[in-house]
Amino acid sequence: MAMDKIDIGTAKRIAINKGLTPGRVKGTEGVQFTKGDNPRLEVIGWPLFEEILHKRGLAIYQSGGWMKIMNA
Repeated sequence: MAMDKIDIGTAKRIAINKGLTPGRVKGTEGVQFTKGDNPRLEVIGWPLFEEILHKRGLAIYQSGGWMKIMNA
């Protein structure tokens, strides 16, 4: 199944529909989506999430309802 690059607005809509929020691995610049119940992750706002993606050259890809953060 091919992964399609999606914009932050689309990713936000998908995340909200799935009950996900942006998160950062504590003490790092690693980001992922979370339901907020993982003690290794801190929930962050969408502006910071987008800033980290841009700074690290990452993009969000989607396939079959799944999202993955990878190099752009």
